[in-house]
Amino acid sequence: RADVMALDEGGRFLIVEIKTSAADYRADRKWREYLDYCDWFAFAVPTEFPVGLLPPEVGLIVADAYDAVSHRPAMAAPAMNPARRRQVLIRFARASADRLRRLVDPEP
Repeated sequence: RADVMALDEGGRFLIVEIKTSAADYRADRKWREYLDYCDWFAFAVPTEFPVGLLPPEVGLIVADAYDAVSHRPAMAAPAMNPARRRQVLIRFARASADRLRRLVDPEP
């Protein structure tokens, strides 16, 4: 499960994977699997993160408690096939609708 996923007006997906430490990054080997489910990919890390650990071709967002700055643009992922794009779009819409429903009416 991706940490953050966004959808633009053209139906393209961005996945941002948040890594809080070098150990967190080293322990995570699943991030490459996310590339099949998005159009762009980036890591978001804290200011003290050793960014040299991250692949240079991957997007990079550096954040602190008050701000976030994009240091490298998100990496373009391989093109999603239409069936997968439809599947991801439907799952994204359902998750969004469910979160909105829980916000508006927290009682089940």
